[in-house]
Amino acid sequence: MRAVIWHGRRNVSVDTVPDPQIKEPTDAIIRVTSTNICGSDLHLYEVLGAFMSPGDILGHEAMGVVEEVGADVDQLTVGDRVVIPFNISCGHCFMCGHGLQSQCETTQNRDQGTGAALFGYSKLYGEVAGGQAEYLRVPHANYTHIKVPADGPDDRYVYLSDVLPTAWQGLDYAAVPDGGTLVVLGLGPIGSMACRIAAHRNRYRVIGVDLVSDRLDRARPYCDDVIDARRDDLVDRVLSHTDGRGADAVLDAVGMEAHGSPVAEFAQTAAGFLPAPVGRAVMRNAGMDRLAALHTAIALVRRGGTISLSGVYGGAADPINMMVLFDKQIQLRMGQANVKRWIPDIMGLLTDGDPLGVDTFATHRLPLEDAPQAYETFQKKADGMVKVLLKP
Repeated sequence: MRAVIWHGRRNVSVDTVPDPQIKEPTDAIIRVTSTNICGSDLHLYEVLGAFMSPGDILGHEAMGVVEEVGADVDQLTVGDRVVIPFNISCGHCFMCGHGLQSQCETTQNRDQGTGAALFGYSKLYGEVAGGQAEYLRVPHANYTHIKVPADGPDDRYVYLSDVLPTAWQGLDYAAVPDGGTLVVLGLGPIGSMACRIAAHRNRYRVIGVDLVSDRLDRARPYCDDVIDARRDDLVDRVLSHTDGRGADAVLDAVGMEAHGSPVAEFAQTAAGFLPAPVGRAVMRNAGMDRLAALHTAIALVRRGGTISLSGVYGGAADPINMMVLFDKQIQLRMGQANVKRWIPDIMGLLTDGDPLGVDTFATHRLPLEDAPQAYETFQKKADGMVKVLLKP
């Protein structure tokens, strides 16, 4: 089959590799019909390269049709149309039972000290082959799937794999009071979708913030205001909307690669050029994120407010101003999305019209073979690229 393969920092290609096979009786194989490039894939493209191995198949947002099932799989049949959650979970452990599928005790990576295994996401999360490919092996397939209707475009459902539940959880964790104000930092795929969901709920004001004009324009119809952080005094603008208090909640959809953190950017880049074992040790024990977005969130949120982190952070030695967090009595909530937990809440928005505009959410629809150029363009935030849907 053809698949998107990681070869090194900023070096991916589409190669021919062996088709996946059933390894365990709980596996299934799907023929991928659509797969996305996610903003967190860009972390593997550059910052987290030390945890990758040449030959790894990328991608954790995929959907398709079931081609084969293992002997113990009784919740799927050949021909079912499914979306595959990015986290691999069993559905019967303590964590899954508490709606924390991203912490599944069956697939936890205890040797790495991390949560549930993820598709296509490095040694940190199980080094499971990803979905940017023609076929995908799905472990724990009885639970690690979302059945969707046989009709309708893939665009309608593929975002159930990550974007929709991640944005949904981010808003749920933000706990914005009715009539309050939410600031969304970063209007990439997650931030943009969060604005759409918040606008659909229509219970509070939404202010979107970014540095890229195309992204600001894209989010404008779903926000009460958008702020270009390159030109505007961000704190003053937010205070003017909130009687001088600050936002009730801030959703940080940027994460570890924020602009405006030159020291951390240098450290991340340097770690990427070290031999892999050394680079992993640096990231684990001395790793720093670019924390500009988090520091901005702390400045913008009101006293007693909430910061919800949806952007991925990975540093082990991040300096956080605990004094300010404590003094302002800020609540912090964060974590990988527990995909299956939110599907019942979201599915009705996909089967009864398209209020979130998911059918037109992708900015680029490309053949799988164009993935290398798409990674480069997406990493540079060029050509208006926000969400890439690949067709194998």
